[in-house]
Amino acid sequence: MPIRKIGIVSRTYRHINRYRQILTVLIKYGFDDLVDRLRIGHYLEIGLDLLTRKNHERVDRLTTPERIRKIAEELGPTFIKLGQVLSTRPDLIPADLVDELVKLQQDVPPFPFKQVREIVESQLERPLEEVFEQFEEQSLAAGSIGQVHRARLRNGDEVVVKVKRPRIDEIVEVDLEILLDLATLLEKHVEEARIHRPTRIVEEFTRVIERELDFTTEAAHLERFAALFQSDRTLYVPKVYHDTTGPRVLTMEYVPGTPAGDVEALQAAGLDPKRIAARGAQLVLKQVFVHGFFHADPHPGNVFVLPGEVICLLDFGMVGRIDRRGREHFADLLLAFSARDALRVTGALARLTERDEDVELDHERLERDVAEFIDIHLVTELGRLGMGKLLRGILDLLSRHRLRIPAEMVSMLRTLATVEALAVRLDPKLDMIAATEPYVRRLKFDRLKPTRVWRDVVDSGSELLHLAREIPGGLRDLMGQAKRGKLKIGFEHRGLESLIDTNERIANRVSFAIVCAALIVGSSLIVLSGIPPLWGEMPIIGVAGFVTAGVMGFLLLLSIIRHGRM
Repeated sequence: MPIRKIGIVSRTYRHINRYRQILTVLIKYGFDDLVDRLRIGHYLEIGLDLLTRKNHERVDRLTTPERIRKIAEELGPTFIKLGQVLSTRPDLIPADLVDELVKLQQDVPPFPFKQVREIVESQLERPLEEVFEQFEEQSLAAGSIGQVHRARLRNGDEVVVKVKRPRIDEIVEVDLEILLDLATLLEKHVEEARIHRPTRIVEEFTRVIERELDFTTEAAHLERFAALFQSDRTLYVPKVYHDTTGPRVLTMEYVPGTPAGDVEALQAAGLDPKRIAARGAQLVLKQVFVHGFFHADPHPGNVFVLPGEVICLLDFGMVGRIDRRGREHFADLLLAFSARDALRVTGALARLTERDEDVELDHERLERDVAEFIDIHLVTELGRLGMGKLLRGILDLLSRHRLRIPAEMVSMLRTLATVEALAVRLDPKLDMIAATEPYVRRLKFDRLKPTRVWRDVVDSGSELLHLAREIPGGLRDLMGQAKRGKLKIGFEHRGLESLIDTNERIANRVSFAIVCAALIVGSSLIVLSGIPPLWGEMPIIGVAGFVTAGVMGFLLLLSIIRHGRM
């Protein structure tokens, strides 16, 4: 699903109604100051000044995170899914907003069964009754992308069928293009938003939602997990039925189980919560540190427990991947924190993080802040702090230094923190960080094995040899371009956006004023000449010119006052 920047024509004919709806909801929930700062009225004339702002009194009682959540709920599937994705990115948004957006996981209204039938029959190219012996009309669960129904195949197998929402691809495509447009405006006009690079967030979100919109991708994730944990009897992955699966419909085995977050139900079923907590922690650590491929949305609604304390994971739409180097950098960070060595922690963070080209890392200041963090939070064992608090502390620290953790690393940390929260609910004494220690030390020792050291040396030597071979050719190309006079050096101008915008605004106002002056002068000549038609003794055309000039002058004055500049 390629998203493109919105042009004048596409904005007018394809996006205008949805754009108006989005801006109306933003204003309704008290974000009219943000709409003004985006300067959308300069090129999107949809009568924003006429949108009602009388609902502010009703939303003033809500906190800002609550208002953002309600905006997502009111704007529908794309924005709900964006909120859900952002709730897994505490590196980008404040903790109180993360806590509020987590609530978007629930209470998504289902769509009618008539549409479910149409979508399933269209995907499978057969009548529903020909494929399923039974198909329940009431949905088991509904999400922003699709909803789930229980059914029975003709061969008697009990299954669940996940069906994509109708027209969701078209809705998402338009919403993503509008989001990209808004993100571009944020970067251009709202200076404090540039550090978070909104356009990059939208592009990342686009990749996430594209994968979730194709159910064959989720089916592939299910089968990969099943293959990775084939010999592990503590995890059960539902079977996929390929004959009744496609981009819009996913059919998989129905697995009856007990929700992992319901301690009383687990105990009533004769299951041991402490054993479940320990197994769950081990499973996620194997996914991250052994396979580098993990379930990225393990909230309680996606984790069930089967007899024998076997854990069953559901909803594989969101998965994470982390390469060997990322796992090793994270292991270095945990070992440095365990040793309370501020210098090693600083080095590990520098290797782990990314930063913009204009950001120069102050190692000494970062080391001082790390030492202060260790003194305050690591007075006792690291496990007492917990994975969740450690994650938030690291992200706050990095934010002050304008450093970013790669998205896949944040996804991994968030997954570990989510599993820790669930496991501690089942066993308050469980130490997630202590459970990671064997995996971390194994990664450390693996790097010291002679075969690994030799492989790294060979790889580095191959890269150097390849670079040495490329250098003469590159120099020859540069010299050839210089001889032909085609060598080009590019310069990037920064900080001129506000100046250009100001000049454009000045030019527009001067043009507006010239037109007003011309109308006044022209209307005066018509009045003095007494050119008919007349109204009494006054020429009607001249009077109309004066009225038009007056309205335009008033609008110009209103625009100047609204932007706070006379």
